[in-house]
Order: sequence, then C-alpha cells, then structure tokens
Amino acid sequence: MLGKKIFLQALTLSALFLCAGCFEKPQEKGFAVSTTPESRPDRPVNGLSKDSLAFKTKPSSVHLTGLPQYRLTTIYKVNYNDDNTTYIGHDGFYYRYDDYEEDEKTYDGNQWNGNFMPGFEGVYGFNMVNVAHYDVQAQQQKNFFEKPVLVKTLYYPTFSKDTLNYKPVARDYFMISVFDEDTNKDGYINAWDLRRFYYFDIHATSKRSLIPVNYNVFKSEYDSANDFMYVFAQQDENGNGQYDEGESIQIFWIDLKNPAKTGRLY
Repeated sequence: MLGKKIFLQALTLSALFLCAGCFEKPQEKGFAVSTTPESRPDRPVNGLSKDSLAFKTKPSSVHLTGLPQYRLTTIYKVNYNDDNTTYIGHDGFYYRYDDYEEDEKTYDGNQWNGNFMPGFEGVYGFNMVNVAHYDVQAQQQKNFFEKPVLVKTLYYPTFSKDTLNYKPVARDYFMISVFDEDTNKDGYINAWDLRRFYYFDIHATSKRSLIPVNYNVFKSEYDSANDFMYVFAQQDENGNGQYDEGESIQIFWIDLKNPAKTGRLY
C-alpha cells in the first residue's frame, strides 16, 4: 500500500508540473516584446505592437506565506474582449490528489495539507506576468521581475504547518518557473520559448538560476526520502531557443533543504 501511494505521488507531481513548449502544443498566450502601447478593439494596431510590453496589469490575490513578514501578490495582464470589456486570469493551485489520510497512523509523519510538496504551495494562472513581494514590517513592495515575464508556476512557503517524515518543514525561499526571454526570436514571449527555473531569497532581492538557462524545463518529480526535487529539462543543443524533437533530456536535482546544492542525476 505504501509503495503504491509513493508511486502515485510521483506520477501526480510529474503530471502537475506540466510540459510547456515540449511534448504537446503549448497554449497560445503571452505578449510581444515591442514597447508600443497595447492594442484595443477600438484602436487596432499591426504587427508586434499589438499586445506589447506596455500592456496594463491588475493584481489578483494576496498569498499568505509561512513567514508573517512577507506577503505575495500575483499580477496579471489585462486582456480585452471584442466588445472592449476586460478580464484577467485567476490563481489556480496544484494539489496532491493522493494526500495522506489523518486517521492512517502509517502516514502521520507526512502531513502536507494537500500542498504540492511539503512546505510549498504551487500557484499558476493564465497570463500571470509578475509577482509582487511585500515586507509587512518595512512596508516596502517590490516585484520579482523588472519587466513582465510569463509565469508558469510560483512556489512559496506554505502558511500551513507541514511535516515530512515526522519533522516540521519550513521553507525560507521562493522558486518560480517562467518564460522571461524571446529565446526563439519570433517577437513574442510565450510558451514556445525556453522555460527557465529560478530561486529567490525570502527578501526577493537575490535571484539565481536553478537550471542552466540554455535548457527548457518541462516537468518535475519529488523525492520525499531525501527532500529533493528532480527537474527534467531539455538542452537547447542547436541554440534556436525552442523545443526540438530529439534534443537530449537531462535530469537535475535540487536539495530543497538547501537549494544552493544542486546537481545532475542523469
């Protein structure tokens, strides 16, 4: 029974990370790299100026991290309907569908409270283009990225009190996967570009790549015995900035206890 649940857990996490721009056609979304003001139905423009970096944005939700001093707000691109009304995307969460039952003593040491991984919430949304970080004590706000990016998944410390192998889990950093560059030079930042994976410290001031930038991240698995995340990524061997069939896939590990420790498994 335990082996079955662990196997199902790995399958669930692998499916939830999703493949962006690799084994299936990605959803058509994103924005152009032009800086001309955005198009509206009553103000049509042509070419790359439509849907450009000058677009309007709106906040969606405030997320309570496991550290009361820090709160996050997801920011979305404002989209226009044909009748000139507007809409934005909304936050969705990745959950573990095989979460342990509280009355099963065998699994009491692993209470993840339905979270994607112990200690981390995983949030996503259509045309999420930035994340705002707010320091409650200092009353200061900053964005994770200076310019808009297309956010695939944001991981942040859980507000719930999770345990892993009978020990409390407390994260003090953020991880975020994004499309942040027009890598294939088609004029747009969207799911056809290379997907990067970054670490941010709890103050959102220190940023670094968890996976080399010339790779396209497309899925992950979680190792609860070691508290590792395994990230599957395809190397952009021909340098064209996009997924191509036949390019090599490698697996990187990240020690979630100390994300400064990373390496390659395969």
